[in-house]
Amino acid sequence: MSDQTAKTAVVPATHAAPPAKFSHGIRKGNILQVAGQVGFLPAVPGEAPTVAGPTLREQTLQTLANVKSVLEAGDASWDDVMMLRVYLTDVAHFAEMNEIYNTYFEEQNLKDAPAARTTVYVGLPAGLLIEIDALAVLG
Repeated sequence: MSDQTAKTAVVPATHAAPPAKFSHGIRKGNILQVAGQVGFLPAVPGEAPTVAGPTLREQTLQTLANVKSVLEAGDASWDDVMMLRVYLTDVAHFAEMNEIYNTYFEEQNLKDAPAARTTVYVGLPAGLLIEIDALAVLG
């Protein structure tokens, strides 16, 4: 298999090992899929993951930072992201998340924002309010 077709796991140094058999990100050629990220603070060896805080703002900003870490570990940036999928645990959080999201991406100085989809998903572990995954195409 050539380097262009090899499938390679992407694991940022800031992330703990996944709790099941999956990768935080996977790259094949110029495609990078970032697995669903949540608002865990950077991993501390030997300690359980810690949620950034109880608020949607704290968790959203940390979740975006975690997605960005996977992107960077896979040699990508926000400019390479084609699609973001956002999963909220409460429909009442849509407006606040949109405000946080808009401000965050304005600060990233993107030429064009990625396509995005937001849905409500109630299956996240207790205390987690948001999950985000991303699809990036490099080059």
